[in-house]
Amino acid sequence: MSVNRKEVMVGDRKKNMIFSLAVSAIVMLALPWFAVTFVKSDAGMAACLLLFFVVNPLYSVSIGIFAGKDVRHLWSFPVVSTALFLVGAWIFFDIEEMAFLLYATVYLALGVVAMLISMFVRKKVE
Repeated sequence: MSVNRKEVMVGDRKKNMIFSLAVSAIVMLALPWFAVTFVKSDAGMAACLLLFFVVNPLYSVSIGIFAGKDVRHLWSFPVVSTALFLVGAWIFFDIEEMAFLLYATVYLALGVVAMLISMFVRKKVE
């Protein structure tokens, strides 16, 4: 009994999607929770700045690059990642703070631009 190549690709895609969603949940939900819960005072502010200005933008770009491999099926990854950031920021920091919408917009833009660039580079190489 042989396994169809398409079935293997679909299985790999599902594994990649589950892994990516788990990593997105860790980066966008668990890390802010750790920063709020375990890091106190000025170090907490430094950890939040590191998250907002280094970790989250880099993750948004990397998830965009990953989504650029197969835009037809993975286009939602930058959107889901941004939505998870927004949910986590509003839960762990302040739900009335609208500045997080600006951060989310920037993260979404970074992810989508990285996805499009990755898609065009991949098509150019092929």
